[in-house]
Parts: sequence; structure tokens; C-alpha cells
Amino acid sequence: MRIDILTLFPDMFSGVFSHSILKRAIQKGHLEVQCHDIRDYTLDKHRRVDDYPFGGEAGMVMMIEPIARCIEQLKSERDYDAVIFMSPDGVPFKQTAANRLSMMQNIIILCGHYKGIDERIRDIYVTEEISIGDYVLSGGEIAAMTVVDAVARVIPGVLNDETSALSDSFQDGLLSAPVYTRPADYKGNKVPDVLLSGNERLIRDWKLEQQLERTQKRRPDLLNS
Repeated sequence: MRIDILTLFPDMFSGVFSHSILKRAIQKGHLEVQCHDIRDYTLDKHRRVDDYPFGGEAGMVMMIEPIARCIEQLKSERDYDAVIFMSPDGVPFKQTAANRLSMMQNIIILCGHYKGIDERIRDIYVTEEISIGDYVLSGGEIAAMTVVDAVARVIPGVLNDETSALSDSFQDGLLSAPVYTRPADYKGNKVPDVLLSGNERLIRDWKLEQQLERTQKRRPDLLNS
């Protein structure tokens, strides 16, 4: 899978992609991530990519031309399954979306900044908009990192144990059951006996019960959706 990220701050991504699961995904060849500096696509000698909005609203707006040039250049080199704009008014990002995106071959993620992007970019190029929460960030970069991380971990072959991702929270619409490791007894705080029993059916039933109980307590909205 290839992900092209359009941003004003490509250096923000270097640390994220050089550690942990994302690093291994890239090293294994399951994921390719390319960051493109939108400023490289402006014709302005000062590398300016923003301007005042029509209508007099406060703030600056990312101009249409540099973004369009970047997208057109990429689309001339390969076909893309999706052009995603990270936006606070996009569709809330959920595990089902991460699963769906992980099955694609090539996607573009556009990171906005300032007051936003010229609306015509959304009209002409963007195929879907994603939000990671009901709040506003300084730019779309951190949101894009979140999406890439969530997508990468469910790409087949990325995790050493592929069944691990299938048991993550939200994969079945529920939160995960509690997990434990050694020691089995820590200062009188013991691991539930059922997990030490070796009985797979009982363990499976216990985990489902715990998932339902935890979801009902912490995220009842998931059970009602």
C-alpha cells in the first residue's frame, strides 16, 4: 500500500514513521509513505501558499493552485483509490474506516492548515473527508498520522501475529476485554482464575462477557449504534 501525504510540514512525519509498527511496515515493504511539501508546488518566489479569504473573514486560506498541482502530478503517475482531506467537519474516523482503507492500493491524504483550504479543492479532487474528533487542531498532520497508524496495523503481514489486530477494541463493535501477564499474583492482586484454566471455551465466554460489561460501562453509545 502507498500513502502520499500532502503537507506544509513534512518534517513532522519523520519521527513517527521511523519507530515501532510503522517502521516495520515500511521495512517489510507492506507500506510506502511519501510526504510532499505543498510549498514545492507554488510559483510564488517566496513559496507562499496562502492568501486572504474572499468575504473578509479572519485568518488565511490555503490556495487552490499549489495543492491542485501536487495532486495532478501524483495522479499522472498512478491511479488513486481515494483522496482524503483531514477536516474537523469530516466523517468521524472509526475502525471500520481503517479496515476499509487498508484494502486500498494508493491513497492521498491532504493536511489542511490555517483557516482551511480553498473549497474548490474539496469540490474537484477530494473523495472523502475524515475527522478524528470534535475539536480543531493547528493542522491536519497529527490527524493524518493517526489515520496512517490505524490503517497500517491492519494491513495483512504488518503485525507479527495478525490475529492481534482482530482482537483490538472496536473490531467487533466492542471494547477489548482486560488483559494480564505475569506475575499471576502481584501483591495479592490476582489474574482471574479463568484465564489460567486453559479452557478455551470458558476463556472465550469470559472475554465476551467482559467486553460487553466494559462497553456498557464506558461506551454505551457503541451498543446503541
